[in-house]
Amino acid sequence: MNIFQLPDSLANKIAAGEVVERPASVVKELVENSIDADSTWIKIEIVEAGLQQIKVIDNGEGMSEEDCETAFLRHATSKIKNDADLFHVRTLGFRGEALASISSVSKLTIKTSQGDAAGTLLKLEGGKVKEKQKSDARKGTEISVEDLFYNTPARLKYMKTIHTELGHITDLINRLALSHPQIRFEVIHNDKTLFKTAGTGDLLHVVAQVYGMETAKKMLPIESESLDFSIKGYIAKPEVTRASKSYISTIINGRYIKSYVLNQAIIRAYHTLLPIGRFPIVVIAIQMDPILVDVNVHPTKLEVRFSKEKELFSIIEETIKSKFRETTLIPEITKQEKPKNESFQHTFQFDHSPTRKDNWKHEERMNTGSVLQNENINEKQPEIYVEPSIDKPDETFIEQPTETFDEPRSIPQQEINQPINQSVKVRDRIPPMYPIGQLQGTYLLAQNENGLYMIDQHAAQERIKYEYYKEKLGNAMKESQELLIPLTFDFSKQESIFIDRYKKDLEEVGLFFEEFGNQTYIIRSHPTWFPSGFEEDIIREMVEQIMQNEKINIELIRDDAAALMACKRSIKANHHLNKDDMFRLLEDLRQTTDPFTCPHGRPIIVHFSSYELEKMFKRVM
Repeated sequence: MNIFQLPDSLANKIAAGEVVERPASVVKELVENSIDADSTWIKIEIVEAGLQQIKVIDNGEGMSEEDCETAFLRHATSKIKNDADLFHVRTLGFRGEALASISSVSKLTIKTSQGDAAGTLLKLEGGKVKEKQKSDARKGTEISVEDLFYNTPARLKYMKTIHTELGHITDLINRLALSHPQIRFEVIHNDKTLFKTAGTGDLLHVVAQVYGMETAKKMLPIESESLDFSIKGYIAKPEVTRASKSYISTIINGRYIKSYVLNQAIIRAYHTLLPIGRFPIVVIAIQMDPILVDVNVHPTKLEVRFSKEKELFSIIEETIKSKFRETTLIPEITKQEKPKNESFQHTFQFDHSPTRKDNWKHEERMNTGSVLQNENINEKQPEIYVEPSIDKPDETFIEQPTETFDEPRSIPQQEINQPINQSVKVRDRIPPMYPIGQLQGTYLLAQNENGLYMIDQHAAQERIKYEYYKEKLGNAMKESQELLIPLTFDFSKQESIFIDRYKKDLEEVGLFFEEFGNQTYIIRSHPTWFPSGFEEDIIREMVEQIMQNEKINIELIRDDAAALMACKRSIKANHHLNKDDMFRLLEDLRQTTDPFTCPHGRPIIVHFSSYELEKMFKRVM
């Protein structure tokens, strides 16, 4: 076996396999170089989703003739000079691989000047310089990449469709624009302008460009600071959701990153405000000392490591929670223009994005109306079409005897962890409402001077009971109770291995597994906070947590148990209430910490303003 050093041309192609995955990778590297060059204007021109041509033009500092040639050598960089610099990286690029890798798999032309003399023009093909000459003196850099992957047909073969590749590029530019609102971006594809920002430095303006004006109106500003971290950004109200986490943008020192940990902090902050399977739109920019973050763990620098991960997790979660505590989150119903060819149909915009069909089906809840869903971020919010009935008699309110609620009428205030200087008190988060009837035995109708409210009675009592049970379970003593009849469990081989490995961790939370044959265990006691009837579910959930996370989150398990108990013991649809019970339900709801959604994230209240009602009946024009 003979060992020899790879030639530069082959080494660059191998490196390109890591750095240049698709046309969007080229755009990322070139635009990040423009940002590092202190550009205030960056134009990206694309032909056939970048497979034919990618051109990036900026007004940055530019390069000298010598630097321009050196830049295409492998591991050539101006960003770091020694080991210490690697731990204080403040630029987006620093590894010195991008230009060498891109030029090795394309035909590249660069024009650059520092503005004080004639510039430099280089043409490279397959990583080799083919032509060199003088260019104009316009300050900045222009790089054109043509015939990407022309000499690596295997990579070209696996490229997706034009629309898919263009989607990756536009998503990337969206993130870069959100990360740098002070820069004016312009994206042109096949001579058509796709995206443009003003570069004013206002992040909300960029949010409006990326996600649409209606979404931007429903974004809430957040800001907080600690000794190590400074956080600014915008979070969407819980009524604005999407079907994937890709609408969460986390930015560290101007660098867009992907972080499972930070995503979990954001999702935990929303907690029960989100429907099952839905995720928020969030843009959070975090500033920290570069020494606290390692950006050199991935070739594309999308993944990073934090040295104070738990502290950052906590401050993000608490910052978002604090904002929600001081905000009223009741979705508004607004009347839209009548659709064409729909002569007898009213259209309403419902500001709470619906869950998927299966998630809407909850216990015996009745399905009314049709929900239209569209994931396009530039489209309007989903709409609910309500067909008016002209023959059906009015059965809005039917007063019948009903069972009384067996739980306490108010929630203990000890459970409500409000900040000291909270601007909105618990009862003030939703206004007083006066019941006027019930619709289909499922929705309460209430009014006040602000208009009409519809309340899902099951979701409302589910929230009330959830907070009650959560307080009870959360204050439970760390004691165990003996069982007259032990619980018997059969586990898989994999589960048995984890039970044996983490036996001490399970005993610390009050679970003592005794072997009772092959993969069978018995439990003779369990913690006193286990709710009756849910013991087996909770024990199995603890085992699942051990397998997935190698630790047990008691707070999460108690939370799930409270939500399950609340759901099982709340009034269902088609259950008629008298006016006293309606009033009591509304008052109990006002006492809760988060009266806007049930524990599963479904909305509790929607509001028709007096003005919108008058518009519908043509009292105002």
